[in-house]
Amino acid sequence: MYKVIITAALICTLIGCSKSLDQQPIGELSEDQLKTKSGVESIIIGAYSILNGQFDAGEAYNSPASNWSFGDVRSGDAYKGSTGTTDQINIHDMEVFSSLTASNLDAQRKWACLYEGIKRCNNALQLLPDATGYTNQLKQQRIAEMKFLRGHYYFELKKIFNRVPYIDETAELKEDFYVSNDALASDQLWTKIENDFKTGLSVLPSTKSGEPGRPTRFAAWAYLCKSYIFQKKWALASAAADTVIASGIFSLMPNYPNVFLPENDNGTEIVFAVEHSINDGSTGNKKGSAGDRLNRIATPAGGGYPAGAQGFHRPSQNLVNAFKVTALGLPANSDVNLTATDLVDPRVDFSIARVGIPFLDYTKETYKANWTRGNGVYGNYSVKKKMVSPVSTHYDRTNQGITDLNCYIIRYADILLFKAEALIETGNIDGGIALINQPRNRAKNSKRIQNLAPATGDAANYKAEPYTIPFVGGYPTAIAALKLERRLELSLEGHRFFDLVRWGDAATFLNAYFSMEKARRSYLTSALFSVGKNEYMPIPQSEIDLSKGKLTQNPGY
Repeated sequence: MYKVIITAALICTLIGCSKSLDQQPIGELSEDQLKTKSGVESIIIGAYSILNGQFDAGEAYNSPASNWSFGDVRSGDAYKGSTGTTDQINIHDMEVFSSLTASNLDAQRKWACLYEGIKRCNNALQLLPDATGYTNQLKQQRIAEMKFLRGHYYFELKKIFNRVPYIDETAELKEDFYVSNDALASDQLWTKIENDFKTGLSVLPSTKSGEPGRPTRFAAWAYLCKSYIFQKKWALASAAADTVIASGIFSLMPNYPNVFLPENDNGTEIVFAVEHSINDGSTGNKKGSAGDRLNRIATPAGGGYPAGAQGFHRPSQNLVNAFKVTALGLPANSDVNLTATDLVDPRVDFSIARVGIPFLDYTKETYKANWTRGNGVYGNYSVKKKMVSPVSTHYDRTNQGITDLNCYIIRYADILLFKAEALIETGNIDGGIALINQPRNRAKNSKRIQNLAPATGDAANYKAEPYTIPFVGGYPTAIAALKLERRLELSLEGHRFFDLVRWGDAATFLNAYFSMEKARRSYLTSALFSVGKNEYMPIPQSEIDLSKGKLTQNPGY
């Protein structure tokens, strides 16, 4: 008898799986069927299906793969959005920190989603050794895939909750699943995560080979690099990044906004992504970007206008101001509100919808404040980077704007900036700045957004230039440049809060942000980041109650 019971419900709920991994779900499997390749493959598809955050009949916007609420709303890059603080108050509590408790819905949903993914990976890993119908090479590849996914799910748990119980495929008895979240020290848990990624370094294929939803060995190297970065293992991170860079498979796309077009979902810049699809027969198109469905704006061309706007994930004024540049085309480091005449990094209008600026390829009018809601509370800016054209077939108008734009977990630009950070931290400042200059030069040379006819010319005063090498300034100036470049290049992609925490900057930055921003957004008056507490989400109280005393709460909650 197998060590776990694989239920029919697990197989039937294969929602959210990748476009390249679609199969007909199997409603019921016998033990003999589970020993076959077809049976095990259905379990593997189930493990992939959790990647987009849709793990049950509930809503993925409380467990989004993009981490827009966990990584952006908590970071000062975005406000929660919508009509006011009470709509998805659980996310509001995450934004202001002061009212965040262990009963938070999003903490519960994210925890449950990630552990469901881990469970499915472990199920597959238990079945694979004895499964028939596989070549040895394919079996080892599938084992590496499942360990890669498990590494991803545990990485997410580690960065969001920090102290989490570790369960792998060796768990057999009911008691094996009651595990303390203090059983492993932090470095021991990191080692477990590293080892899952290391499994794929020589086993996984080098290229996506027509199956872009599956990880490659270079995705494993990239994730290993990211794991090292979070632990400040600079030399190991640098070497792992070198392997990805030297592969020659990846490169920055010449035009920054093209990275975020659905037709380029698996382009040269994408190292690992969650594959999304729509119009594929799935109920509610929940194989698409279900976790981002609240972020929809409603253009006159997009359906549901204007009542269909959800208007969550609204860029903050502080983020918009960060794109201001000097006459030299370098960051101005100013939180004075941006004006129409200021010089700006062109990435501001590729990432953020601003009033009076054209919206993607919609040419009938520029972005208007009434395309969304809650402007009196959250301002007039909207997310643009992760939206698709309102006239595009990649956009589902009947399900609150779900799209098939993939969710990018690691981009090549991310790897370049990880390498830059490692170099700066180990004393090679000019080497780090040279890597920072690659995305800056891409921003400089990207095609500018143009005014709509009959007006002509650039839609704003765009300018971006690389830093001069030899770099003027020592380590503090260089690492500040690195941190700001990560913010600009990766804005609104769910990374910022976790960067602030790993740098030790979260309390200093966020409390200064709240002090300034509450004059712009009065609902932030009570916001406060508490050191030693708010770096991590609370362990869900419901999980603690069910753990037979094994789980203990994070400090401060």
